[in-house]
Amino acid sequence: MIDRIRALLREYDPAYIDNAALARAAVLVPLYEVGGEPHIIFTKRSELVEHHKGQISFPGGAFDADDGDLSRTAVRETFEEIGVDPSHVELLGQLDEMITVSNFLVRPFVGRITEPAPYPFSHSEIEVAEIIEVPVAHLQDRTNMVVESRIHEGREMFAYSFTYRHHVIWGATGRILHQFLELLALPR
Repeated sequence: MIDRIRALLREYDPAYIDNAALARAAVLVPLYEVGGEPHIIFTKRSELVEHHKGQISFPGGAFDADDGDLSRTAVRETFEEIGVDPSHVELLGQLDEMITVSNFLVRPFVGRITEPAPYPFSHSEIEVAEIIEVPVAHLQDRTNMVVESRIHEGREMFAYSFTYRHHVIWGATGRILHQFLELLALPR
């Protein structure tokens, strides 16, 4: 499946948002193989963080000038939040930029953790309450997804949420995940 994802992302032309007034951020959609089955790694944010307390998210955060570019931000934040060594991340591509309710302009990257399971994840107790490994097949099962229609600034929009055990993945993470799953559903 990784080769297929790599090919799909190589052909994908992500949408960019031009808004210099917004703070820049990046996240990583980390793919990880467990027992021969692809999983996505999520974090449950701690109650100590400034934004989105207790929510399920991808590792990521604000751009730092020392990063040089947003792909490095995503990889650095993944190391800081869940302990994945940057040399163990293969970037496969990126998805569409989006604006979050906390006014960040987020660029999502998709990457593969290259080391075999079990990976020695170690999370930042300040930022992360829990690391969650969710099988991609579970997320592709439409019975685990809820779509809600909402009106925002006079336009109809759709909000996507996904369930896994007692967790609900929603908000910007749900939108990014939905886009990734739609990309996977494309015929190839």
